[in-house]
Amino acid sequence: MKSNLEVWISEVKALCKPKNVRICDGSSEEYDLLCEELVNNRTFVPLNPKLRPHSFWCHSGPQDVARSEEATFICSKTKDEAGPTNNWADPAQMKEKLLSLFSGCMEGRTLYVIPFRMGHVFGVQITDSAYVVVNMHIMTKIVPLSQITQFVPCLHSVGVPLKGKNDIPWPCDPDHKLIVHFPEDLSIWSYGSGYGGNALLSKKCLSLRIASVLGRREGWLAEHMLILGLTSPSGVKKYMTAAFPSACGKTNLAMLASTLPGWKVSCVGDDIAWLRPGPDGRLWAINPECGLFGVAPGTSLKNNPSAFKAVSKNSIFTNTALTDEGDVWWEGMTDKPPSHLLDWQGKSWDPTSNTKAAHPNARFTTPLQQCPVLDEEWNNPEGVPISAILFGGRRSTTVPLVAEAKDWTQGVFFGASMSSETTAAAEGAVGKLRHDPFAMLPFCGYNMADYFGHWLSMEEKLKNPPRIYQVNWFRKDNNGNFLWPGFGENIHVLKWIFEHDTAASTPIGNLPMPGAFKPAELISFDKALYQKEMEDLQQYFALFGDRFPKPFQKHIDQLCAQLSN
Repeated sequence: MKSNLEVWISEVKALCKPKNVRICDGSSEEYDLLCEELVNNRTFVPLNPKLRPHSFWCHSGPQDVARSEEATFICSKTKDEAGPTNNWADPAQMKEKLLSLFSGCMEGRTLYVIPFRMGHVFGVQITDSAYVVVNMHIMTKIVPLSQITQFVPCLHSVGVPLKGKNDIPWPCDPDHKLIVHFPEDLSIWSYGSGYGGNALLSKKCLSLRIASVLGRREGWLAEHMLILGLTSPSGVKKYMTAAFPSACGKTNLAMLASTLPGWKVSCVGDDIAWLRPGPDGRLWAINPECGLFGVAPGTSLKNNPSAFKAVSKNSIFTNTALTDEGDVWWEGMTDKPPSHLLDWQGKSWDPTSNTKAAHPNARFTTPLQQCPVLDEEWNNPEGVPISAILFGGRRSTTVPLVAEAKDWTQGVFFGASMSSETTAAAEGAVGKLRHDPFAMLPFCGYNMADYFGHWLSMEEKLKNPPRIYQVNWFRKDNNGNFLWPGFGENIHVLKWIFEHDTAASTPIGNLPMPGAFKPAELISFDKALYQKEMEDLQQYFALFGDRFPKPFQKHIDQLCAQLSN
């Protein structure tokens, strides 16, 4: 009798009609063979082995460069279960549409089966993209198919059947792009895109959207968070998590190059944290990933030496520029650009060109083990104990450099009230302020009001809960200049949090005492600005109607009353 996995693979094979089927084993030989195939079909360009050993450059078309939020759906049984912040479609109707799109979509191609593990969760991705396979080699723990019993089925196709001998270097079907999650079935279908955030289904799809549903069922949290270790000069070590929207400094903070002598940051993970209450009453976190899928522009030896060194070899670069010497380049890597490049679309570029050489969302994929400040506990299945949680966004005004929540409810409010100026990591306008609760707006797999309630309920499971903070590295003065240098200087904020330093009580939380950070404007509290902020938040939270947690609303009412006095 066939197992559920064997039945599913057979069904997908019959539906998609591939030319070949390959069961992936995660070996280095498999990786090298697929990279060679990608070079032969013009998807990959091998980089100069003297400059960037065992590394490759590739570029997409301009229609497939970022997560496609408008094409991402949570197809729960009811629209209310998905909530007002997610795109929803009737699951039966969506499956009918997907079956039509996937019918024959792999003709002439190879169907790859990738069995993988994230924490205690197993997944199996089927894809027709060798680019996806080699990236999954870096990002996940690929396991033998024989280890798989229960699993999350993840089906992906670039959506362009192979018609001739020569493959399209970056195939996609932008007119029919869909990234669909079925929470009740715990399954994922992705069609029409080759971009990592849409096509590496272990990434945001499983590790956040589906895992958040699992976490709600099983009593844990799947979060868009980095995990770092901070060690003091005396050798005391504490672990922290932090949530930021994409391209707002998570990777830089996770590998922070400290400017304070004796203080050391180590990296457990830069993007995903699964948090669970431990038997000791503390919150414990694991990073379920094995690689870094980071934004390249802005990464340099100056502002993030650890990430820069991590990508020195064994890496895949997507939509960066390519130098004449066979290396990669992006804006912010060096003070001056090279005199000539191929830009991210493979076109000739020089400093007089009126375009960016690298796409603003250009990416690197690199093994986490190459991070020079990797924490020794990064792969511990039990995780690490969390002392502090940070919530931050890109805010030019209002939000101070750092504030401590007075209690768990206010800390959850910090997460729920997050808003940020948008970046190039998602398609759409850049620089627009949008609400992004917990940095999970694009990633929560169910109604976000219930998600707030789930966070609130965690308090009763934690005898020793972590302290919660709000941070903002991006505050500007009246002339539009940043007030805080950021990068390595952020260690001063982490030190203040680590030492639980003296704070002044205000309605918006405990702020550092005057003089703790300069200029004073960094930690100023403007009551009028916060009153306006609360009016805006009240309108936003009204989206959730009766599902919005009543204890949460009580906290907001009390805060509004304090601000009006």
